[in-house]
Amino acid sequence: MNMPRTSIHPQDDRAEAWLARLQAPDCTAAERAAFERWRAERPDRAAAFAQAETLHRRAGELAGDPLLAAAARAALRQTAQAGARRRRWRQALPLAAAAALLLALGLGLWRVAGQSQGPVQLYATATGEQRSLRLDDGTEVLLDTDTAIAVQYDGDRREVRLEGGRAQFAVAHEAGRPFVVLAADGVVRDIGTRFQVRRQADDVTVALLDGVVSVSVPASGGESTLAPGQQVSFDRSGRLGAVQAADLAAARGWTQGDLVFKNRSLADLVAEMNRYSDTKLRLGDDSLRDLAVSGVFHAGDQSSLVQALENGWSVQARRVSAHEIVLQPAHR
Repeated sequence: MNMPRTSIHPQDDRAEAWLARLQAPDCTAAERAAFERWRAERPDRAAAFAQAETLHRRAGELAGDPLLAAAARAALRQTAQAGARRRRWRQALPLAAAAALLLALGLGLWRVAGQSQGPVQLYATATGEQRSLRLDDGTEVLLDTDTAIAVQYDGDRREVRLEGGRAQFAVAHEAGRPFVVLAADGVVRDIGTRFQVRRQADDVTVALLDGVVSVSVPASGGESTLAPGQQVSFDRSGRLGAVQAADLAAARGWTQGDLVFKNRSLADLVAEMNRYSDTKLRLGDDSLRDLAVSGVFHAGDQSSLVQALENGWSVQARRVSAHEIVLQPAHR
């Protein structure tokens, strides 16, 4: 019986990947900020990263030990044998201990049950930044502002984990090697298409532009298959919502740097605009929350938005600091 291809300890895998990325000379400020958000979201992530740091430190102390080198070589041989036999992970626990020696010697990450998963690659954007990527298989990814993904490919599966934010995927078709996006507790399985996934905390929305995708939440057993122009959402409870029509104008707009709003609340517009700018808008009166607004707004251009609100929606703005603007009803 083969085990599923998801890692037994996914937090450990990502902690190791983050540690490697943070030590790289080309690590960006956006990636460091994404790491801090990732670590702060859950206590087990901080613990996994601390463990990875400890192991790395011990590696430096033991890397020259000849006995450790011999043990690592033996572990490599056993790992190859385990892969041939396709052992279940519980049967391979002694090998797991030896695998730590491989990591300590810098010989690469080892995976349980003889899995040959590839390295984890991390990508992130800062506030107000969008980034286009072309993955090894030709899949094109567009990261929206304040977004982080972890990419892991091997011979059998292409996997992307959306840590937070929003991304669009134009997937290169490969028969026999599925493309999967993991977001919170949900799984998005591509069948050669173009789709978007947005994650806010543990609330996730998947919108399909072209092709076909299936969306499932294993914990609850819910599953939906989307057709072009449809979307579905799920939340931290594992509940998969009803399939709905997607706002395609909005879905296409953000990829061009524009936010398209049709009869949406001002509270939603402010929250969305704030994602793209270090200057934050704040509603100074609850009566403004449900004010209906429509228009096309350039992402991150707070000044133009304020001008539009003052001219068209009887809202007045007051700058209270270098990075905060308060919105009030115009009559006050």
